Amino acid sequence: MSAEKLEISVAKGLLEETPANVLVLNLFEGVKIPAGATGAIDIALDGLISKFVIAKEGFDGKFGSMYVFPTYGKIAAEKVLLVGLGKNKDFNLNRLREISQKIIKKCMKMHNARKVISVLHGAGIGGFDPEQSARMIAEGTLIGAYSFDKYKTEKQSKKVEDFVIVDMVEENCKKAKTGAKRGKIIATAVNFARNLSNEQPAYATPSKLAEIAQSLKDIDVKVYDKDEIEKMGMGAFLGVARGSSQEPKFIHMRYKSSKVPQRKVAIIGKGICFDSGGLDIKPPSSMLTMKDDMSAAAAVLGVMSVIKDLKPNCEVHGLIAACENMPGCSAYKPGDILTAKNGKTIEVDNTDAEGRLTLADALCYACELDVDEVIDLATLTGACVVALGNTVSGIMGNHQPTIDKLIKCANAGGEKLWQMPMFEEYGESLKSNIADMKNTGSRMGGTQIAAMFLQNFVKKVHWAHIDIAGTAYIEKKGATGAGVRTIINYLLS
Repeated sequence: MSAEKLEISVAKGLLEETPANVLVLNLFEGVKIPAGATGAIDIALDGLISKFVIAKEGFDGKFGSMYVFPTYGKIAAEKVLLVGLGKNKDFNLNRLREISQKIIKKCMKMHNARKVISVLHGAGIGGFDPEQSARMIAEGTLIGAYSFDKYKTEKQSKKVEDFVIVDMVEENCKKAKTGAKRGKIIATAVNFARNLSNEQPAYATPSKLAEIAQSLKDIDVKVYDKDEIEKMGMGAFLGVARGSSQEPKFIHMRYKSSKVPQRKVAIIGKGICFDSGGLDIKPPSSMLTMKDDMSAAAAVLGVMSVIKDLKPNCEVHGLIAACENMPGCSAYKPGDILTAKNGKTIEVDNTDAEGRLTLADALCYACELDVDEVIDLATLTGACVVALGNTVSGIMGNHQPTIDKLIKCANAGGEKLWQMPMFEEYGESLKSNIADMKNTGSRMGGTQIAAMFLQNFVKKVHWAHIDIAGTAYIEKKGATGAGVRTIINYLLS
């Protein structure tokens, strides 16, 4: 969790006169004679960059390439980290966020890199606004510096303590400070979600999620216990929770703008704190990462943890139906009939299709809140992973403008959404002979079938469903905080 100790700031000054352990400079691909800030440092270093690093060492500026060299006391910084930005025409804000992650990871591996100063990458004539640049740098740096070492007895020792964006123009610094502040808020929300998703399941229980929600400041929080959930008629949610010794919790967080809200939005995060598969139990290899089945709930908590600082002009409801799916003595069984909050009956075809059951009751609850839009996020289907892999989340819904807007907001946040169809034919395999529907259908088109199931519990609102099964947790890298940036951009748009 080293990102929590990293300070990011903006300072006015000359790069060559600012003391630091590492100075970060950039170079576009194919440039032979550096210009701008990099050119100024090259002159101060008697052409070390152009005559040696580029001409003799062959540094070509390709995206992500890096070269470290000492300054021999000719400037205030001890070392220079020269970073390739790739082709000028391909460079954009998302690439700036990405390269910022790479830069901080490199610095964290360097000896004695406690203080790092950086040029305001991408800003200036023909480039990005300094506010946008600083936001991406701060966001990428804090996300890149993240590590989850809570349970390691030996913590990472080489840490960057200060990361300072330096510019000589007062107006640029003023804008950059605003951007850096926004970037830090968003990165904090992403890392908040990652911490929760990376936690051991013994810690991140339904009760713990409720406790975390109740600790958030400046938002209204109501947590419903098992008896209250039963009184609300959430039979599908309670059915999933029956096999666990952990009591289910239904969490309702509400933020209200100080102004008259332009819209009311409900954000639902699937909150299965551990998914064993229930009586249709998963094989051991498939169960290894099932602590992350609450990644969408973690994303919603991450968003709600910073919403008071972002101040969107809307009313936001964050909803989580939190429980575990376990094969205990009281576990729901294949063949059971569950009754959802809206009275619809569901034949349990497979107990490992539990997320959609908890979401069904959460969707019913959300639609009763008089909101304009409902967005649910869920690690819902393995079929989505097969279809889209680990870099793209699937999106479906009943309102094309909402879907289009979410895709645009995802792109702006460096996340990718791909719309999948919801043709009526996908719903055919959900038909049951003894209930209104089954909870699973054909394995073919599994992602779309799950969305068709959820649509049965949506009423009179614009709705979008985002399946983050492939993007929420990457093997060997851990939790990603998928969905946080998309939702924040959407609420601020």
